[in-house]
Amino acid sequence: MNRNELESIARAMVAKGKGILAADESGGTIKKRFDTIKLESTEEARRTYRELLFTTPNVADYISGVILYDETIRQKTKDGTPFPQHLQKLGIVPGIKVDTGAKPLAGFPNETITEGLDGLRERLADYYKLGARFAKWRAVIDIGAGFPTQFAIDSNAHALARYAALCQEANIVPIVEPEVLMDGDHSIERCEEVTSNTLASVFQQLYSHRIHLEGMILKPNMVISGKKAASRANPQQVAEALRRSEEIQSTLWRHAEAAAREAPTDITATFIETLNAMIDTGARRVAATRSRIPPGVWLILMVVAAIGCCTSGFAAGVSGVRAPLKNLLLPLLLSLVTLLNFDLTSARKGVIRVSRQPLLDLQESFRRAN
Repeated sequence: MNRNELESIARAMVAKGKGILAADESGGTIKKRFDTIKLESTEEARRTYRELLFTTPNVADYISGVILYDETIRQKTKDGTPFPQHLQKLGIVPGIKVDTGAKPLAGFPNETITEGLDGLRERLADYYKLGARFAKWRAVIDIGAGFPTQFAIDSNAHALARYAALCQEANIVPIVEPEVLMDGDHSIERCEEVTSNTLASVFQQLYSHRIHLEGMILKPNMVISGKKAASRANPQQVAEALRRSEEIQSTLWRHAEAAAREAPTDITATFIETLNAMIDTGARRVAATRSRIPPGVWLILMVVAAIGCCTSGFAAGVSGVRAPLKNLLLPLLLSLVTLLNFDLTSARKGVIRVSRQPLLDLQESFRRAN
């Protein structure tokens, strides 16, 4: 295991402003997609489709890595360049899907176990020679009446850890994906419970298997109500979930500070950097949902812009002729903008009302911190 190489690849995969392209459709999946456009799923059609994706102009500005399929990693561009080498020239990290899918877990109805460990060491060595520098393995955890069981969670966590260990042995960065499905009729609280339990089991197994955490990528699921839930999470439930999230973040930050003082290692530094980025991202997302410009403001601004354009056009069309309408409208528009500013300063009065919730949330966070 080359730890420096693993860490370098992992950092490149999570480059700011970029994402990972999943081009790992199996033969059956891509056939279904081609069927929708009445295209026969031949080897050449699949190769051409993938080349179209990989040769998109400026693709490297937005994509940090590409997950390939066993067929795709062996294909080439029309000029004879293997896809992995083409991607590497662009500064994109080639990856490979290595699991063989979720299969029924014997003795446990409605639950699955992801397979693919048999012969994985040899396959990883081959994929590394072909240019793969990261891999993907997806464990599937479904929620329903009486499941998931702890056995199913632990079995999938163990398989994820075994896969991760074999990947790092081959100098391949593992994407560890324990996905709690959003299907079903479960509540947001039930999803949180199962997700927390799953992640705890996964990281216990990663620790037991001596996985180099800085050299792997975790791909978790979102905590939301099931798609078939009779009632979605209401604003109060969402607010409570955000409150619990802030409490967890505060707890993690206290532990991070303590770890940095007691054992200032590369691991603690990486953890603090990642935790800080996670908290900042969460704060920006919450702020984006709450701090939006009211529709009334947009309407008034559009009206002002439209009238201004019409007035300017009218004045230009009658150049040299007096324009009393223009002289009248401009002061009116200026007055309207002034009134708009006064109206916005009174958040809970006037025609346009703006929520003070972001400020109240900030005040509450300061109160808890003190």
